[in-house]
Amino acid sequence: MQYTFTVEESGSVEKILRKNGVSRRLITKLKRTGGITSGGKAVRTVDLLQKGDEVTIRYDDNDRLEAAKLDEVFVIYSDEYFVVFDKPSGMPVHPSAKHRCDTLGNYFAYLYPNKTFRPINRLDRDTSGLCVVALDPLAAKNLQHCIEKTYFAAVEGEIKSGGVIDLPIARERESIIKRCVRSDGKRAVTAYEPVCQGNHCTLLKIRLETGRTHQIRVHFSHMGHPLMGDDMYGGSLDKINRQALHCSELMLTHPKSGEKMRFTSPLPCDIQELFK
Repeated sequence: MQYTFTVEESGSVEKILRKNGVSRRLITKLKRTGGITSGGKAVRTVDLLQKGDEVTIRYDDNDRLEAAKLDEVFVIYSDEYFVVFDKPSGMPVHPSAKHRCDTLGNYFAYLYPNKTFRPINRLDRDTSGLCVVALDPLAAKNLQHCIEKTYFAAVEGEIKSGGVIDLPIARERESIIKRCVRSDGKRAVTAYEPVCQGNHCTLLKIRLETGRTHQIRVHFSHMGHPLMGDDMYGGSLDKINRQALHCSELMLTHPKSGEKMRFTSPLPCDIQELFK
C-alpha cells in the first residue's frame, strides 16, 4: 500500500504524517522498514520538510483470514481505500470458534487475499445491512469517526411519536454478552421516529449518537418495546426468528478525497412481512 502527501505546513516528517492521520503504530512500523521517502530518498521522522514537498509512505498489509466464497453477501461499493458490504442476517462479521469460515471476514479474505480485515462499523450476527471495511490502517483511522448510520427496527407494540433515549448502558454483571441500562454505564443516545404501525408492532427509523454494544436492542427493551425476534432482550420469536434490525443507510467522508458519500440498503423481506 502506498500514500503520498503534499506538505501544507513546514515541519518534521512525524508531525506531517500525524497531521495526515497516520497512527503512531504505523509510523513505528514504517521506521523499521524504511517505508518513508521524500523526493525518492529515505527520510527519518525527525527530518524537516518544507511547504510543497511530498512525503510517501509504503507498507505491506498482511494479517489475513481464511478465505471463503459466500454468495449471499453483496458489495455495494469498493475502491482502493474501503469497501461497503450488504451483510445478510445470520452471518457474523468476525470468525470465532463456532464460525470459522462463514463470516464476512472470510468473504473479505476471498475478495482481498492480500489485505487485513478492518471493519469500521460492526453488526451483530443477526443484524442485516451495511458494513464498511477499510483496506488499510490509514483509511481505517480516517473513517473511524466520520460515519453516520441509520437503522430500521421493528419493535413490539405501538410507538406513535418520535423521541430520544438518553440512558447509560453497561454489561450485565453475570454475562459476557448481554447489556443493560444501568446508572454506572456509558452514556448512550438513540434518536428514533415511527415510520408505520401494524400487526401490533412499529417500524422505527433510528439514528445513533453513540455506538454502544446492543444499544438499540437494550434501549427499546428497557422502554417496554423489545425488537421483534430478539429473545435475548424479551422479544417474541412468533413472527420472525432474528432481531428485526437492519442498517439501512451510511453517510461518510471519503478518507482520501474528502467527498461526502451515501450508501443505502433496502429493508429485507422478513422485516417487511411483519407489516403485511
